[in-house]
Amino acid sequence: MAGLHVRSVLVTGANRGLGLGFVQHFLKMPNPPQWIFAGCRDPKGQRAQVRPGSDLPCVGPAEVSDPTSIKAAAAKVGEHLGGSGLNLLINNAGMAKPCSLDNETPENMIQVYTTNTVGPLLMGQAFLPLLKKAAQETPGSGLSCSKAAIVNMSSYAGSIEDMYVWEFGQVVSYRCSKSAPLSAALNMLSKCQSLAYKEHGILCITFHPGWVQTDMTGGASYKPPLTVDDSVQGMLKMLSSISEKETGAFLDWEGKVLPW
Repeated sequence: MAGLHVRSVLVTGANRGLGLGFVQHFLKMPNPPQWIFAGCRDPKGQRAQVRPGSDLPCVGPAEVSDPTSIKAAAAKVGEHLGGSGLNLLINNAGMAKPCSLDNETPENMIQVYTTNTVGPLLMGQAFLPLLKKAAQETPGSGLSCSKAAIVNMSSYAGSIEDMYVWEFGQVVSYRCSKSAPLSAALNMLSKCQSLAYKEHGILCITFHPGWVQTDMTGGASYKPPLTVDDSVQGMLKMLSSISEKETGAFLDWEGKVLPW
């Protein structure tokens, strides 16, 4: 990660899984960010402590489906930064409700869509002033994750061209909330953000982290092939090297361009 130098980063869904993995890897960097903000729905929950005895700023309760909660989190982060900008926003918080097409419900669809798609939209809006500030503070005209960037954690399960691991789970609401063409969901949102925020010096990228061994996939009959560490290490390696050429792209944890 020699090429990734950020003063501040915010990770949502940081109490477990990939979010916690990102926070742990940032902390282990030779030159870790000065500010690592851990956002989660329930910071006082049993599994919400990032590390024992940690003084890591927690911006929670950061409920990504609640505009009021998000605005409060943005104000808290701005207060901690004391006039500086936020370099990196990782929209990792997400949810899935395993359900077949025949049994899918409007309630499931709305709840999952609100968390997985509306949440990153609201986070981008609320933290835009801090991201702009970071871009202005960082020298150079190009885009990079060391300057200012939004990273949206999506899934290959949202690809319409290639229905990834359909045989292991239909999870219709999850696939729809993570899909792009015509649905204006997370991948399309990322593309829109990349176009709208480019003029402000902000890079936007979408990642498929792989099929990872997390609580979300823990109930599957088949064990996912990737560990959290493998996935996060791959994505951080990519974050250290991507530039304006990749803004708006949909990549996997190894940097492969994925079909929409």
